[in-house]
Amino acid sequence: MTITVESSRRPYDVFVDRGALMDLPSALQGADRVAIICSKPLRHLAERVMAVTEGRDVTVVEVPDAEAGKTADVLARCWDELAKAGFTRNDVVIGVGGGSATDLAGFVAATWLRGVDFISVPTSVLGMVDAAVGGKTGINLGAGKNLVGAFHEPRAVFADLALLDELPPVEVASGMAEVVKCGFIADPAILSLITENPTEATDTVSDRFAELVTRAIAVKAAVVAADLTERTSQGKHVGREALNYGHTLGHAVEAREKYRLRHGQAISIGMVWIAEVSKQVMGLNDGVAAQHRELLDGLGLPTRYDADAWPQLRQLMSLDKKARGTTLRLVALAEQGTPTILDNPDEDVLESVYSAVIAR
Repeated sequence: MTITVESSRRPYDVFVDRGALMDLPSALQGADRVAIICSKPLRHLAERVMAVTEGRDVTVVEVPDAEAGKTADVLARCWDELAKAGFTRNDVVIGVGGGSATDLAGFVAATWLRGVDFISVPTSVLGMVDAAVGGKTGINLGAGKNLVGAFHEPRAVFADLALLDELPPVEVASGMAEVVKCGFIADPAILSLITENPTEATDTVSDRFAELVTRAIAVKAAVVAADLTERTSQGKHVGREALNYGHTLGHAVEAREKYRLRHGQAISIGMVWIAEVSKQVMGLNDGVAAQHRELLDGLGLPTRYDADAWPQLRQLMSLDKKARGTTLRLVALAEQGTPTILDNPDEDVLESVYSAVIAR
């Protein structure tokens, strides 16, 4: 399956299939050198990418795993490696790994020589359905996640489902949180596919799983093609910000946990919270709100968090990228498939929902 992201800046293809990596050489035309950025535990997958680069000069840059790799120090080390390799504007950076590795690789490419091409080869469910598609790149600061970054679209994305075969179940489940999100904001068929058979939904070799990944990528491709730089949200029309459903509280949880909690686990908590806020403030149907917890619990994802955390989480939420000055902006649901922006919500409601629904 090939999904084209019809971006006005630079259209590109996402190749989704078992064995999609074999088509990588077609995306390397014109490049003499390739830099593969990967986490240390995934060196063996980087070598699978090296095997299909057709004799090009390849530099492999190993970085710390997960969010520990998305730091300014690691970024500077990547720049140094590109300098040593004599990287030019004709050459290509390839990010191999989960969302953190592809975020970092994209930002390395965006900033080296003011921008060189990059290719994403995601090796996690989260990477395939979220981070690798859409052109958002960046690193974290101690103050929050992805606070430094750039929009830099890839030359291509290769979502080779065979690269997921060795993922532990907890990683598959974490990625499925973003798939569930796509179901609530845009494609209800996703929710039905999971409800009908949760076991197959998380089996990386099943046809059901492949359909879920493809559907989630298609949702993101459509959203980012219409609003690459997250600028079009007005009133009830929500552009790319819709993809941040569940992320305002979720990112705060991640920051409080110093990124030791997986992204999907944190976003799961955030979605359950914002669904209840949506019910109380916007009249979201009780059944839809309840379905959030049912689906996410069924996938083995957390839906509750520390009862004493609210003051710190609320402070961290003020650093959210959707905030405007001191005004908090939340992506909420008016109804299933209809995300909307909730500006300056009632603080008492936010806290009371946390205490009643999330706190354990």
